[in-house]
Amino acid sequence: MRCSFLQRSFLLALLFALLTLQAHAAVFYPTSFTLSNGLQVIVVPNHLSPAVNQMVWYKVGSSDEVPGKLGLAHYLEHLMFRGTSNMAPGEFSKMIAAQGGEDNAFTSYDYTSYHETVAADRLPMIMQMEADRMQNLQIMPETATPELSVVMNERQQRTDNNPEGRFGEKLRHILLPHHPYGVPVIGWKPEIEQLTAAKAAEFYKQHYAPNNAVVIISGDVTPEEVMRLAAAIYGPIPRGDIAPRKPVPPATNPKRHRFVMTDIGVEQAQLEFTAVVPSYSTQKNTEAYAYEVLSEALDGGEVGLLYRRLAVEQGLASGVETNYDPDARGDALFVIALTPQPGKTPQQLEKALQDQLQGIAQNGLDAKLVEAAKQRLERTAIFARDSLMMPGYAFGMALTTGHSVNDVEEWPDRIERVTADDVNAALRDLVANPHNLMAMLLPDSKATAAQREAVRPMLNRDMGIR
Repeated sequence: MRCSFLQRSFLLALLFALLTLQAHAAVFYPTSFTLSNGLQVIVVPNHLSPAVNQMVWYKVGSSDEVPGKLGLAHYLEHLMFRGTSNMAPGEFSKMIAAQGGEDNAFTSYDYTSYHETVAADRLPMIMQMEADRMQNLQIMPETATPELSVVMNERQQRTDNNPEGRFGEKLRHILLPHHPYGVPVIGWKPEIEQLTAAKAAEFYKQHYAPNNAVVIISGDVTPEEVMRLAAAIYGPIPRGDIAPRKPVPPATNPKRHRFVMTDIGVEQAQLEFTAVVPSYSTQKNTEAYAYEVLSEALDGGEVGLLYRRLAVEQGLASGVETNYDPDARGDALFVIALTPQPGKTPQQLEKALQDQLQGIAQNGLDAKLVEAAKQRLERTAIFARDSLMMPGYAFGMALTTGHSVNDVEEWPDRIERVTADDVNAALRDLVANPHNLMAMLLPDSKATAAQREAVRPMLNRDMGIR
């Protein structure tokens, strides 16, 4: 017997209410399904505007590369825009722009992602375009070789000609010696120069297939519509012969724990304390969630404890920022970055930071401060529901690093269960952690104003590249 529209609406409303009760503090309330070829599809309806975002994530990044071919994952990301058997080089982005949309891509250590935002009625078009380059990419020497020059230029602009880029690259390499996360995602220059169309084609064949990908559709759509389109457009793509991913090895301790770099292009000193800590993948219990709350408690903008202590009360820092991203297949980095006030030295700030961390670890964070940090984190989940792209990022990073839809949806509840004791235990572990590096980026006191001005245009040049 067929249900009337009102009956169906009532049943759907009842089902939604039951799901809401079961998932106490869920984030996106997605629909998830997997096609017969292994492609996982996540749908998150968002009817705030007549637009849709599609993100296609591949479970491959620079940590999956082998020595001698470093930089391939990022190079292939570029080549994905260089044409298929059905589309001319450069036509992909032109078609999106002609529809008033936007597209881009990025590569990281554990994943590569491609995304488009268009009017909702253009969803079939962008699905067909992604399905096309998932299976029909043409990597020809005549297009691949010029694109390699683009990659080399990108490295030059963002790293070789950028003091902060050079600093970050050296910092990671010292902190994570002989480790995939210690190598720049873009690769080392000598190895980039050796990349070829044939190597990229082999990498594409090894890793790009529906059973090694996740598609997240967010926007003014219905799950039923996306299911129908995905089955028709992505469903016919054959599975690939994808080898199991090699696990990310444990990180070894660095040979030194201090790193100072002086650069002619730097005007403002920077200080970074970085420690290797557990991620969602490597935590033994739930310490990654405690580190998230700790990061928010220490930073949290102007309400953060370190900002109040080092900037407001002591007047030593003009900026304090913490960063911790637990979405990784291996361990994660906990970073505290500081900028000295004018007239204050980074050495003064370093001592003050160490004193503060030691003191806070000894005395413990106040339960009210921990609770406030948890509430701020939980509010981010509420705000994320209104974002067109946040579902793509949240599910994409989780599903490509070995986690599940439920891990994303249960995140607010897991943060809520973190106690002050958990956070203080994480802080004590951070302070006692032997796998750390204190790094400084300093201005060159011998550089003249003319010398600094000479490098300024090179440093500030618009990259104009993906």
